[in-house]
Amino acid sequence: MADFGFSEHHQNEVINYMRFARSKRILRLKTIDSCFQDLKDSRLVEETFTMDEVGDILEGLRVVVRGEVETELINTAHTNVLLLRQLFSQAEKFYLRLQTDISELENRELLEQVAEFEKTDFKTNSKINQESSKPKLAPLNEGGVSELLNKEISRLQEENEKLRARLRTLESQAMSALDEKSKAERALKELQKNQGDQQSILRAQEISSLEETVATMQADFEKSLSANAASQKELQESLVSAKHELLRVQEQLSLAEKELEKKFQQTAAYRNMKEILGKKNDQIKELRKRLQRYETDE
Repeated sequence: MADFGFSEHHQNEVINYMRFARSKRILRLKTIDSCFQDLKDSRLVEETFTMDEVGDILEGLRVVVRGEVETELINTAHTNVLLLRQLFSQAEKFYLRLQTDISELENRELLEQVAEFEKTDFKTNSKINQESSKPKLAPLNEGGVSELLNKEISRLQEENEKLRARLRTLESQAMSALDEKSKAERALKELQKNQGDQQSILRAQEISSLEETVATMQADFEKSLSANAASQKELQESLVSAKHELLRVQEQLSLAEKELEKKFQQTAAYRNMKEILGKKNDQIKELRKRLQRYETDE
């Protein structure tokens, strides 16, 4: 068994976490395999492809796989944060201050030890881990910190069991979802094929209906044009009649004005006014003559 420098209990906790990480890794790899299978089923349906088509297919696959890998990396980072949160919370209950060395995360020697442990000791320690999850005998010293630690260990073991059960449920649900997705895609392809035939019939019916509608609208339009032509002719005749009537009325008004002016000139008031204006004009002429005489004398 690889030696990581801590107790058997903590090493079993490491095994539990590695089992969790491996199950997530397997699930994500199955998802990536499904992406490739979906590409084969949906795009690789022809015998030959052009360079542009191959480029488009690879670009689409790259985007999908990149998204899956990015999602898994983000989820792994967040999961590690939650794991650290549990450890720090337990340490703070006993007023401990834990420290981490980020540089050790890239220690090649330690990483190789972990890989070797996963290859050789992981399966061997699976039975040991299952036995360690069972309740252990309480130590003789039940007071103080030991009792609190035992309670916390029991609680963490229960939580781990719940998480493992939930993980198994999620894995089965994920596999069922992948199967349902494949069935739904096949059903969708068949439905699209059937809908294509139905759409052709519906389009023919729609075209026939539209042709009938256009013919009806054209007949109505021709009727409207003939009615508008008759109305226009009637309006023109009414306009000519109105113009003639207007000219007749204007002529009558002109005659009436002349007759009124003639009658006004024959009245006594008009004659008196004309006589007064004549006298005034004579007086003005006389005054002008005097004024010219005075200006000459000066």
